[in-house]
Amino acid sequence: MIYDGLCNLCVTGVQALYGLEQGRWFDYLPMQDEAALARWGITPATCAQGMILIDQTQPEHRWQGSAAVEQMVRLVPGLAPWVEGYRRVTALKSLGDSCYTQIRDHRYAWFGRREQVYRVTVP
Repeated sequence: MIYDGLCNLCVTGVQALYGLEQGRWFDYLPMQDEAALARWGITPATCAQGMILIDQTQPEHRWQGSAAVEQMVRLVPGLAPWVEGYRRVTALKSLGDSCYTQIRDHRYAWFGRREQVYRVTVP
């Protein structure tokens, strides 16, 4: 998962998710780590469009923005049917996409910006 390591909302979400899954499902990479992103062929301009989820077993499978959030939630045991239902309701999916875009574009103003990049430290 590639997230904004300077965004307070993003970091809080990453901390909560890591607390839930303890590194069993996801690896975490802040979008500010340009050298690591380059290994995946990802540019800062790409990151500007939102968080990215990459399937490490099939790196060509990637999700970005609200689709990445949906895919992450889908991977949590028991939640896949809820995500599929959400995706089928066009108005709900459209609202979710719009909300994601607004949050992405205003995240620093609404939730604040950290002084230093947050990195997940795995014990």
